[in-house]
Amino acid sequence: MKSRPYLFKALAVGGITLLLCAALARIGGIVDERQGRQHEAERSVETRLAGRQALLGPVLHRSCVEEWDTTVGEGKDRRVTTDKREFRLSLAPTRLHIDASAALEPRYRGLFKVNAYATKATLQAQWASLAPLVAQREHAGSRLACGEPILMVALNDARGIRLAQVRANGSSRPVLPGTFHGSYPRGFHSVLAGSGSLAEAPAPGTALTADLTLELVGTAELAIAPVADTTLVQLRSDWPHPSFGGRFLPAEREVRSDGFSATWRVSSLATTAAQDYTRGAELCAPAGNAAANPYNVERWAAAAAEAAAGQKPRGCVETLDVAFIDPVNAYSLSDRATKYGLLFIALTFAIVAMCEVLGRVKVHPIQYALVGAALTLFFLLLLSLSEHLAFAWAYAAASAGVVALLGYYGAHVLGGWRAGGLFGGGAALLYGVLYVLLQMEQTALVMGSLLLFGVLGAVMVLTRRVDWYALLGRDAAASGG
Repeated sequence: MKSRPYLFKALAVGGITLLLCAALARIGGIVDERQGRQHEAERSVETRLAGRQALLGPVLHRSCVEEWDTTVGEGKDRRVTTDKREFRLSLAPTRLHIDASAALEPRYRGLFKVNAYATKATLQAQWASLAPLVAQREHAGSRLACGEPILMVALNDARGIRLAQVRANGSSRPVLPGTFHGSYPRGFHSVLAGSGSLAEAPAPGTALTADLTLELVGTAELAIAPVADTTLVQLRSDWPHPSFGGRFLPAEREVRSDGFSATWRVSSLATTAAQDYTRGAELCAPAGNAAANPYNVERWAAAAAEAAAGQKPRGCVETLDVAFIDPVNAYSLSDRATKYGLLFIALTFAIVAMCEVLGRVKVHPIQYALVGAALTLFFLLLLSLSEHLAFAWAYAAASAGVVALLGYYGAHVLGGWRAGGLFGGGAALLYGVLYVLLQMEQTALVMGSLLLFGVLGAVMVLTRRVDWYALLGRDAAASGG
């Protein structure tokens, strides 16, 4: 019975810890709510400006109709019926060279920033032969009619087009909206008028060279489909934090403090993009908040209808991607920091308990509660300040305020400014370790494990000579237990 005061105190501190965990959970909910508002801001910009862009082309296609007469029946029942088939001829380039630059044009919705970009690109495409665009009759004596070949560029979100110019074999061509391709309705096209001779057989060695100038706006990510036999993409940007994704990484890249440059070289031997285009696979938006793009919603609905009808999904055209990411996301870092909150409270309470044991100082549970409240408030301060300041400065301000408060309070609770300074210094060390953990995501687990091991080792070393039976018995007697 002599140790009953310690039991009551342990239960009280345990209850306080549970209340602080509930407060941390509420702060975590606030972080999630603010992060949700960040996503809402991204969707707002994407629905009003342009979404995450995916580009396919330039490519050629041509619509044809073949009609033939069939005689059915005999005698008086004999009659002639006309049948027809409609088909499309598609042709990807032999060579495609895309030289592009992307300048960041951030948009804001209140406190929330969304990375939008403006891309200026020149696209040079070559077709060594146009023979695949020559229609072949399947029925003798049929009537075959084909439209003019169409050069098209398909986009995930055509609202982002600021400028599009087309030159074919050195001649300027009118640029018209749409693509006249059922699988890729968004984009623009140019009719290659004067190519009607392709209705039969092209002249030997018939080739085509197309030069396009394109200015395109999008948000967060850009994807390009390498549909040519040989695709070369060169991209430059003033954004110093790219994230390369998709199916292909750059063959060469240079990331600097003032931007980056990257080069992709993709052969048709390494990609199915050309076949994907020919069979009408989806031009899918890059990963992220792609659901904000209305066109994606339409395609997902169509895909769901196809799946319900038992049809095989068409899949996505292979692409190479680059994302313009913020390396320091205040909300994700605040969320990660909050997850360490319980560890902070436990370690700080352990420090206070050590002061009680080694310094013969009594700390009331209410004082534990006040210290824990200060530690919990740090995470709310960090979240609110990071919306107005750079995360590093927000972290420094919040931790400095809490450390100063704990040092001042500890000087009175622990019986002296020296003890208060050591207590505040210990809290400052914990905040320093937490900041390192937040910056070193890949090694956070090992760092946290080493921290716990170090704290346990320090406690064991400092209390190695403590006679716990004598200590608890003496203190319990002094308290009248």
